Amino acid sequence: CGRRRGCLAWVSGEPELRLLLGLLAEVTEPLPALFWLGLKRNASACTHAGQPLRGFSWEDAGGGTVPQEVPAVLGRWVKEPMRSCLSARCAGLHLAADPGGGPSWGWKE
Repeated sequence: CGRRRGCLAWVSGEPELRLLLGLLAEVTEPLPALFWLGLKRNASACTHAGQPLRGFSWEDAGGGTVPQEVPAVLGRWVKEPMRSCLSARCAGLHLAADPGGGPSWGWKE
């Protein structure tokens, strides 16, 4: 991203999530699809089942202020991440087709 003068995105609340889901639903075919937005758990961090992002945090995008706390609504996981305190892991935004017509989403390691 940096080489192209871009930055990774992060989602800090429900309004941003709805906007992102709407944009991705317009351009994503076929579903399912996985998008990495910079959600990462460093090797020194542990999985925390009680936190919405499970111990993952947003990569700092070019010196920006990365939100440390996120609302519980962002705690939707397709599958719970691997429990670990020893390895770095990335997670992405997983989109799938919803029988009701809208995008179904969740984080996926």
